[in-house]
Amino acid sequence: MIEAKQLLEEAQAIEQEIIEIRRSLHRNPEVGFDLTFTHDFVKQELEKLGLNPVNCGRAGLIATVGSGARTFLLRADMDGLPVKEEADVDFAAQNGNMHACGHDMHAAMLLGAAKLLKAHENELGGVVKLDFQPAEELFEGAKDMIASGLLENPKVDGALMIHVSAAMPMPAGTVIVCESGVSAPAADCFEIKVQGKGCHGSMPDQGIDPVMISAHIITALGEIHARELNLSDEAVLTIGSIQGGIADNVIPDSVKMAGTIRTYNEETRQFIKDRMVEICESTAKMFRGDAKVTFVRQCPTLVNDKELSERATRYTKELLGGQGAFCAGELLAMSGGKPSKAGGSEDFAYVSHEVPSIMLALAAGEPSEGYCYPQHHPMVTFDESVLAKGSAVYAYNAMRWLEEHC
Repeated sequence: MIEAKQLLEEAQAIEQEIIEIRRSLHRNPEVGFDLTFTHDFVKQELEKLGLNPVNCGRAGLIATVGSGARTFLLRADMDGLPVKEEADVDFAAQNGNMHACGHDMHAAMLLGAAKLLKAHENELGGVVKLDFQPAEELFEGAKDMIASGLLENPKVDGALMIHVSAAMPMPAGTVIVCESGVSAPAADCFEIKVQGKGCHGSMPDQGIDPVMISAHIITALGEIHARELNLSDEAVLTIGSIQGGIADNVIPDSVKMAGTIRTYNEETRQFIKDRMVEICESTAKMFRGDAKVTFVRQCPTLVNDKELSERATRYTKELLGGQGAFCAGELLAMSGGKPSKAGGSEDFAYVSHEVPSIMLALAAGEPSEGYCYPQHHPMVTFDESVLAKGSAVYAYNAMRWLEEHC
């Protein structure tokens, strides 16, 4: 079995390669399942290593390294966001999209890990399955790949993902391993259509105003969290989009709203969804209109396996040292008991409901070093010095897990 120090040195030796891969992906961000360049680029990089990548689902890629009875999966997402980049970097995207969540970092790190694993293929105690996934931002990519056989042939026994974290107040390259249990909330994306009756703005009595109805609905939805949930319930309901009307003197015929619900508990999740429907429909009816709520996309909670959390913490500390990696519980104690759960949802959750899984966070830029913007912001930047370390973390965790399970 390769020593941790040697693997880190090998990762550092290919650092510039990983950075160039990341920049190529960053210059050409694509969204959802429409990853023509990204898919082909990743496939070519895998083929350069002597691997045989195969398509999985609508735009995913799988490659395997090693052989044996047990299989460990490493996942990286590849899609960007429909955000126009404003970051001051030489390799900024110019196509109206942006890797504002760091998925280009993930894909580059996993390609780096693939090179490390291929170099030590004969030392692996089993199979490492490399999962390059589309459409994470839509919460659809993991589900699509699972339905297309991601976790079979060979059957996956454990899985790990890494997500970079921008503007994190700790040294770049620090890894946080999630504790067992839920670390990322379920997400439910919804649309609300409020149907009224359009008319001239000077004659509101001749119509039914969907803008006014929508305003009452938004206020009423806020009361769910303020007055209908327990103090210990953790939930967020956000209206992120309102569209209705094109002229200042016309009451429109309808208004469309869209937003998300985030919850850590299934009972709370269902309660909010049920109350949303009741509130929207009854509020619209009270003002002579109609409202329909449609839940368009969803993602379950991400559940971390207890044993895998403990192993990943141990493996990552072996690799990076005691000050380079922490379990979430250690950070909780260090922060004086402040909660450490992530607020964003993650569609790796679908994998976590099928096989023992673990999520790792990689600090990728301190605010004190100029990395001040959060994920999804048009000016977010990431510290590329963490890429080689991330590749080593991917590879070492898989190698050690297979070593202990072969």
